[in-house]
Amino acid sequence: MKDGEGQAILKYEDQKADTGFDPRGVEVSIDPRREQTLSLYGEYGLTDRLTLQAKAAVTRGHDSFVDYDGRGPIELGLRYAVLHTERSAVSLYVGAAKDGVGRNAGYAAPGQGDTDLEARLLAGTSRQWRTISVFAELQVARLKRSGLADETRADLTLGVRPTPRWLFLVQSYTGQADSKPVRSRWDKGEISVVRDLGAWSLQAGWRQAVSGRETSVDRGPVLAVWRRF
Repeated sequence: MKDGEGQAILKYEDQKADTGFDPRGVEVSIDPRREQTLSLYGEYGLTDRLTLQAKAAVTRGHDSFVDYDGRGPIELGLRYAVLHTERSAVSLYVGAAKDGVGRNAGYAAPGQGDTDLEARLLAGTSRQWRTISVFAELQVARLKRSGLADETRADLTLGVRPTPRWLFLVQSYTGQADSKPVRSRWDKGEISVVRDLGAWSLQAGWRQAVSGRETSVDRGPVLAVWRRF
């Protein structure tokens, strides 16, 4: 973000599953589970290179083992632009998260009140083809978790803007936990469309797990409101 500029995203996610991937990656039936999350993500440019990043959430859900309802993780960190040109950018993010109720991205419920540390590398580039804008971004993260296995994650985003007011996103979220004896892994895909309305934007999409090990096959809608300031 540029110095003095910011963005906030209010997002609702409703994920359900009645199947899961076993230790061999084979999809099998499981007891039904559901999780609903409302999160608020914000970022603000402290300088032209340093950005403050924060996220908070509330969540509720249930499966055959547990019912939960309350505060989700709270995250806070700083992102520094190592390289920034007209078409490309490379950044480093360092932050901390306080666990809440609910389950983590892949496989188990996080410990109450535990603090996780995260280091993330972000690299993105954009191109213009006639009147169409295209961008791609890759994020690779390492999470040091308290009370749970550490994780490695990779997020990939491809965006296509055919007109100034419409943006189409194709995203993937991949992660693996250092759990034993089986390393839990998840691969999720998301497709969404964003409609710009001046300083506001509306997003609607669908997210679904496509492969993994020792994780549920979550699927469901994603809705969000963006506000730039």
